[in-house]
Amino acid sequence: MPLLDPERQRLAEADSHQKHWRRWGPYLAERSWGTVREDYSADGQPWYYLTHDQARSRTYRWTEDGLLGICDNHQRLCLALALWNGNDPILKERLFGLSGPQGNHGEDVKELYYYLIGTPTHSYQKALYKYPQARFPYEKLVEENARRTRLEPEYELYQTGVFDEDRYFDVFVEYAKHDVDDILVRYVVANRGPEPASLAVMPTIWFRNTWIWNKLSNAGPRPELRVVAPDELSIIHDSLGSFRLQTETQTEFLFTNNESNAMLLWNTPGVGSYYKDAFHDYVIRNRTDAVNAKQCGTKACALYWLSLNPGEEATLKLRLSHENSPDLPFHRWDDVFATRIQEAKLFHEPLEQGLSAECKNIQEQASAGLFWSKQFYNFVVETWLNGDDNEPEAPSQRKYGRNRRWRHLFNEDVISMPDKWEYPWYAAWDLGFNAVAIAPADPGSAKAQLALFLREWYMHPNGQIPAYEWSFDDVNPPVHAWASWRVFKIDERISGKPDLEFLERVFHKLLVNFTWWVNRKDSSGENVFEGGFLGLDNIGIFNRSDPLPNGWILEQSDGSSWMAMYCLNMLKIALRLAEHERTYEDIASKFFEHFLYISAAIHHHGGAGLWDEDDGFYYDRLRTGEQSGDLLRVRSMVGLIPLFASDTLPAGFEKRFPGFAQRMNWFIEHRPDLTEGLASMTKSGVEQRRLLSVVNRQRLQRIFLRVFDEREFLAPFGIRSLSRFHKERPYSIWIDGSNFSVGYEPGESQSSLFGGNSNWRGPIWFPVNFLLIEALQRFHYYYGPAFQVEMPTGSKNFVSLGEAAVQLSHRLSSIFCRNASGLRPADGDNPIFQTDPHFKDYVLFYEYFNGDTGQGLGASHQTGWTGLVAKLMHQSGGPMNK
Repeated sequence: MPLLDPERQRLAEADSHQKHWRRWGPYLAERSWGTVREDYSADGQPWYYLTHDQARSRTYRWTEDGLLGICDNHQRLCLALALWNGNDPILKERLFGLSGPQGNHGEDVKELYYYLIGTPTHSYQKALYKYPQARFPYEKLVEENARRTRLEPEYELYQTGVFDEDRYFDVFVEYAKHDVDDILVRYVVANRGPEPASLAVMPTIWFRNTWIWNKLSNAGPRPELRVVAPDELSIIHDSLGSFRLQTETQTEFLFTNNESNAMLLWNTPGVGSYYKDAFHDYVIRNRTDAVNAKQCGTKACALYWLSLNPGEEATLKLRLSHENSPDLPFHRWDDVFATRIQEAKLFHEPLEQGLSAECKNIQEQASAGLFWSKQFYNFVVETWLNGDDNEPEAPSQRKYGRNRRWRHLFNEDVISMPDKWEYPWYAAWDLGFNAVAIAPADPGSAKAQLALFLREWYMHPNGQIPAYEWSFDDVNPPVHAWASWRVFKIDERISGKPDLEFLERVFHKLLVNFTWWVNRKDSSGENVFEGGFLGLDNIGIFNRSDPLPNGWILEQSDGSSWMAMYCLNMLKIALRLAEHERTYEDIASKFFEHFLYISAAIHHHGGAGLWDEDDGFYYDRLRTGEQSGDLLRVRSMVGLIPLFASDTLPAGFEKRFPGFAQRMNWFIEHRPDLTEGLASMTKSGVEQRRLLSVVNRQRLQRIFLRVFDEREFLAPFGIRSLSRFHKERPYSIWIDGSNFSVGYEPGESQSSLFGGNSNWRGPIWFPVNFLLIEALQRFHYYYGPAFQVEMPTGSKNFVSLGEAAVQLSHRLSSIFCRNASGLRPADGDNPIFQTDPHFKDYVLFYEYFNGDTGQGLGASHQTGWTGLVAKLMHQSGGPMNK
């Protein structure tokens, strides 16, 4: 076996539990205010219950937040950065953004920060925060966005003028692990402005407050921070152990407690005399009595006052280590950083082979975002609903509100998040894509994340996987089986051996989840599914998160196709397990049978199914009574998801799985009513493969005419979620005296019907594009180069489906790469991002992208599923490599 590079060796040690390299990481949220967990209101409006303005003074119940910080994997001890430019009314301790009601397109972070590089064990990680030298425009951002309508774009921080003439600080944050419990910290602060500027830099360390919520709990003694030398703090925690924080030079230490300032917040007496916001009062208001003169407490900081000339940089260094860690002379700290930086580059080399320097930079930052966007997530719904013993009784309304059916849910883990500001919570289907994106670099973590969501303290006893914190009851597309299989195969390719234990563990739990889908989301029992939200809330004429009016039922092309895809994913897993345990053949046969029933329903339910022969496309059908209703002829991603329900069986599968083959052939021979209209399962394709697919060859060709038509779905940067056809011809229908309509919108939705900033009315989304690419690859495995599509439609340029998948990958990657004009499409018309030498090489990985221009929209750091670009570049190269 070849020698592993140092980072992969650390991964091997962590996965085998030899050394706990993942104990410390960037698991600290960048926002915890305004979240569901911290909402103890009667009306369930978290934005109003704990605001950004209150966060500096109010202790959190379930978590902590900080600026580009780290913590241990149980978030007992946190370390993050606080800053003050001399002009702001508050310290910069956490990220600011608009709450949902404040934004004209929903919640949105209003800061500029970037994840630059990282490794999966967090042995080295680097990020950048850009801090204006002028007063941070909090009020201006709120007021201007409130003034704007949904027809106008969001008002962003860079548009306020605070970065004009480069009057800002670049604050680089680096962490390098010398050992498991030995972390070096380096802050490099640069004055980018034309004049001298001053800055207070405050590395802050504190304990998450776990001691006040339940006095009856056995929480152990209160932890303590205390000065032991002019350059060293002692850290004592009952379960974490004893640590120390050292500074390279002697500095001023400040101390307080992580307690709410009750007098300020509620005009009631607080606990003790020193509160969470003490450093704010000390630095900005010169209140020396706000901090503890005895130099001890549960929150502390080292205070540095910097004065920097134009272009000047200053470097600050700290070390957080276990008290038993051997001494490390200050002059060797830089050596540790240099070593870890080189190891990080070495780790990324196999993932970047053949890529241009531009693409390598993009891929490293995409991976960094995936590694940085892990978060300690603690939420015990039973406790949250009932309230804590040491707190006032919870409002009775809470027991009948959000998440009341999830009292079993007990989360206390590090989880891969979509985004640590905009989404400081997990989302089930996001996690599937996150895992696939992470797997080439860290398959161990990817497997652990997928298995975690199927454990009994996550999955509902009825089999439902929790959707996301806002409403665990919502329904996400069932991609968990797909993600588990993909991660299993990626891991097998990397390690050279199959992790059948992982595959079997997740398979048994997925059986329970599949049963939940069948029992709960097929109201007619006829294999046509009404999945509800399914991630595509804004793509149609109804808000699918809510029940339809008048008892109507939406027979979903996507819901049914997701389930057909689920069947094939489970069939594939069952056959792999059957190689070692023959009884799994019977289960594979069960999923083959269910796939046939769902496919038949898609094509024949109610006599007509969901396929429109005139349009050559799949649509949802609205049933308003007992009879089969009308097709809703909205050309959207809903009609493309049937393509995802496809897979191939390898040559010789009949001999390897005779029981399954016998049952399969029986259905083909005796149940033509189920197999009619499907792709031929009897005809062998390339290398004697067999094809299982909802969509047969003739329908594929018709669908691809629309998919690759630039007047419909094909954009310069991927596949639109809604056909551009509807720009000039919006879809509209009258039902029972009410008009319902949908039109193409390439960017932010101009409708508030569905709330928030969720938008599937035209933009390009990475997750469904990625699944479409994989579907094209599977069809190519079967049909081979003989199956050609015109790409774009009408161009007379015919390519195989395999080449179409590559070209689509390149289009998606080109969102982030500089074009012939030297511009990055994701950055839109922002001149600072496009040309400024201190901005132009930093990349933001947005939630979705304008369907016409490729400009990034929505959450700006959703490296979760948008981080799939790293995998696309790894397998298909970037657009520079065409």
